[in-house]
Amino acid sequence: MTGLPVTLRESTLHRFSLGSTGPRDEERTANVLVTGFEAQAFGTNCYVLATGPGEQCVVVDPGIGVLTRLDAVLAEHRLHPAAVLLTHGHLDHTFSVAPVCDARGVTAYIHPADRELLADPAKGLSMDVTQLFGGRLPYTEPDDVAELPDGGTITVAGLEITVDHAPGHTGGSVLFRLPGGDTAKLASRTTDSTGNRIDDVPPAELCLSGDVLFAGSIGRTDLPGGSMEAMLLSLRDKILPLDDATVVLPGHGPATTIGRERATNPYLLEVIDATTGPPGKIAT
Repeated sequence: MTGLPVTLRESTLHRFSLGSTGPRDEERTANVLVTGFEAQAFGTNCYVLATGPGEQCVVVDPGIGVLTRLDAVLAEHRLHPAAVLLTHGHLDHTFSVAPVCDARGVTAYIHPADRELLADPAKGLSMDVTQLFGGRLPYTEPDDVAELPDGGTITVAGLEITVDHAPGHTGGSVLFRLPGGDTAKLASRTTDSTGNRIDDVPPAELCLSGDVLFAGSIGRTDLPGGSMEAMLLSLRDKILPLDDATVVLPGHGPATTIGRERATNPYLLEVIDATTGPPGKIAT
């Protein structure tokens, strides 16, 4: 969950090349379709990933009021959800997980440190947000829940997705990363946080960062389970090692790249300064 204002953005379609970074090899290289749109509340980005139209897909972070829009996206590209992946357990990212999963008999995946938030999302909310719902949350836990690995790779809907545990926003926040290829491109409508097109950038990777990293900022750490110390370590150990060309699709706001954030994001600059300056600023 973010306390930053975001602008409602048009649904965007991306097609990437995954697999070999050498000469084009049709047997080893596949396309991945990624489409994203904002939920009706809190500006949460919901993403759908598949190897292509007409295939199985994964849904990432189905937030509040996404069902109609999600159904339209699935119908447009003839996609069939095989699983729901959650970057963390906050309600603005999980609100629609039960209807999406239970209507199709698919599993929701979440990091074990955030598992309790699926059963009782109020544990991760501030008092003012809880009061928005009158103290009672109209929420149901999905029937089938599985825990994400604490690191490592999962294969779902034909996609190999690396899971990086990156606590700080919540104890169980994760990054989802997909490898890129030398012919990867973004759709022409995709812009970064300054409005510049990033459609011709061949990404080394694609990173769905949840509420760990935003364009120009990071997720808040003042909610239950949050920790600024843990967040800074996650930025140091999980974000900064990524290639500059990595395209970041965050939980809120526009797409960006690791290179742009490394150069301009004040929180990343703080971490860089701490790791190159006098010791003792960030615990090891």
